[in-house]
Amino acid sequence: MSNETTPPPVPVREGFLRKFLSKFSLSRDRGLREDLESVIETHQAQNPQDELGQETRSMMRNLIAFSDLRVDDVMVPRADIIAIEDSSTMRDLLVKFNEANHSRLPVYRETLDDVAGMIHVKDFMRWMSVKGSKRKSKTKTPGISISATDLALPVKQSGLYREVLFVPPSMPAADLLLKMQASHIHMAIVIDEYGGSDGLISIEDLVEEIVGDISDEHDTDEEQLIKRQDENIYVADARVHISVVDKLLGVDLLPDEEEDEADTLGGLIFEMGGRVPTRGEIIRHDSGLEFEILQSDARRVKRIRIHVKKQASADETAGDTTG
Repeated sequence: MSNETTPPPVPVREGFLRKFLSKFSLSRDRGLREDLESVIETHQAQNPQDELGQETRSMMRNLIAFSDLRVDDVMVPRADIIAIEDSSTMRDLLVKFNEANHSRLPVYRETLDDVAGMIHVKDFMRWMSVKGSKRKSKTKTPGISISATDLALPVKQSGLYREVLFVPPSMPAADLLLKMQASHIHMAIVIDEYGGSDGLISIEDLVEEIVGDISDEHDTDEEQLIKRQDENIYVADARVHISVVDKLLGVDLLPDEEEDEADTLGGLIFEMGGRVPTRGEIIRHDSGLEFEILQSDARRVKRIRIHVKKQASADETAGDTTG
């Protein structure tokens, strides 16, 4: 009988994900990738009406493309990070969670270049429950009652910090997903060459690259996908429907004869440029709107800042062009 010990079985889901991503992220086997793409295309040609197969093929293509992405392709840029300073109070933290609709918030000391950790909303709710229960037992009042003293506690004294990862922008996205899975730390701060915070990335951001956009209860109202930031500036999710932008800004982004070319703002921008623009690019529309790309990857635009510009009439514009 052999004296070798049998290694413990690897869970199916974790084992498959690790093996698949490791194959692409570490070896970069182009031959294997091309073979998989060929198989997917052949299956699609043989089963054009297979709806379940179409979803599966889409996810497989996303997974293959995912192996080419870097962390800075997926991250939320620094300008869009929602965080809280460690000197803020627990009341401020409550307000911030309500405004952000995020389950995790990074905590920083003085500036975003010095991130101390993050707080999960579950830990915060547990803290509120414990504090409220203690006060309830003293006051004998129903429900949860939290004192002003507790809410005035600085966030840095809450004891609720969890770790975050610090990663370079050039790190392969697949490697980060595996690292998050192994460490159970689901938020990373992207650090630039000078040690400053360049962006933020969560495990949800990575998973969405594979399975597509994940909507929750807070994403059901499409009008929430575009928000006014300033008098003439709006920030929009690329998924927002063109008709919503038209109605809000009083423009007509697509003529009737071209309305079949795109449904979403991201699709319109792709059609205008004939490619996926990179972060920081500005795409100008004939209506006078300027679309500044805030977030995109190799395959699609994700977030856009819309600059509403005053524009001359069409006749004046035509005159300037011909003159």
